[in-house]
Amino acid sequence: MADKRDYYEVLGVSRDATPDDLKKAYRKLAVKFHPDKNPGDKTAEDKFKEVSEAYDILNDADKRAAYDRYGHAAFAGGMGGPAGGGGGFHNPFDIFNEVFGGGGGGGGIFETFFGGGGGGRSRRADGPQRGADLRYGLEISLEEAAHGAQREIDYERQVGCKTCRGSGSSSGSGKKSCRTCGGVGQVIMSRGIFQVQQACPDCHGAGETVTDPCRDCRGTGMGKESARVRINIPAGIEDGSRLRSSGNGNAGLKNGPSGDLYVVIQVKQHEIFEREGDDLHCQMPLSFTSAALGGEIIVPTMGAKATVKVPAGTQNGTTFRLRGKGMKTLGSDHHGDLYVHVQIAVPTKLSAEQRTKLEDYAKSLGETTSPMEESFFEKAKKFFR
Repeated sequence: MADKRDYYEVLGVSRDATPDDLKKAYRKLAVKFHPDKNPGDKTAEDKFKEVSEAYDILNDADKRAAYDRYGHAAFAGGMGGPAGGGGGFHNPFDIFNEVFGGGGGGGGIFETFFGGGGGGRSRRADGPQRGADLRYGLEISLEEAAHGAQREIDYERQVGCKTCRGSGSSSGSGKKSCRTCGGVGQVIMSRGIFQVQQACPDCHGAGETVTDPCRDCRGTGMGKESARVRINIPAGIEDGSRLRSSGNGNAGLKNGPSGDLYVVIQVKQHEIFEREGDDLHCQMPLSFTSAALGGEIIVPTMGAKATVKVPAGTQNGTTFRLRGKGMKTLGSDHHGDLYVHVQIAVPTKLSAEQRTKLEDYAKSLGETTSPMEESFFEKAKKFFR
């Protein structure tokens, strides 16, 4: 016993620690040294075993009293502790389920992750089983996202085989209990100090095997069919949103309910507008003369066209905000805004006459500069001083 550390020291608690103190200390250390977080680390595995053993003893009132009185010697020579094999922790899932909220009645962390707990409890697979959910990617236009739409989609789903009526057996009665799992559909596999419950590899969780498999479905009891569903797309839907069509997934086994169909929306990139939440942005080209002289321009929106008044002397990059001309907010009557960003359009080709007139215009300006130019040159002078 001289090579064993004091259990209180192992957990890092005082000798008058409460059960809650023990549980908190163990939970922290168990997570830290868990083999799944430290694959291949023998030291971490030994630490995990050590803290699990310490918690197993100190968490039991009778074992703790014996340990406080006799130390490690209380569990040597078959006295009921881990060394003697009488009442020690044989199933690590029990401790984890207790610490993480499962207790002995199920619902612990290992039951959440592995679907059935590690204490040897098995879920029979002889009852109805829900069908799998399906995913379908649907690409829509920005206009459809703005106003809403209806679309029909075609896809394939699994249904009960019509030849064998879902039994998987050509005769309808050629089934027997699976020998590997004993008919429960689950087997327990050892993973080091852990036990993991998983679907039987021979019957795939069904709990039974088919002796005369159906030729059409090869004993699975399932076939494929083409299906068509009408999808309602609500106005204001965003890229990446999911729409659920209940009961349109794969059919369930043994008269179980069908799964659902999830339609994932992909909004195509628009030629003019860029979306930002419920707001829209667009780059609007503006001629040099319109920017200099001012006037009105026609702006496209998701509804009717809008008119924007452009003041004389409008500069490149000026933004105009059109309230309520953006996207509809999903589930609401509110609309976002449309932001029009002005881009001064510079002509790339000039006739000889146009070039002459433009040069005359430039000469007429002389040293005159715009307020923007004056501000820039003043800053530039300070920079080069």
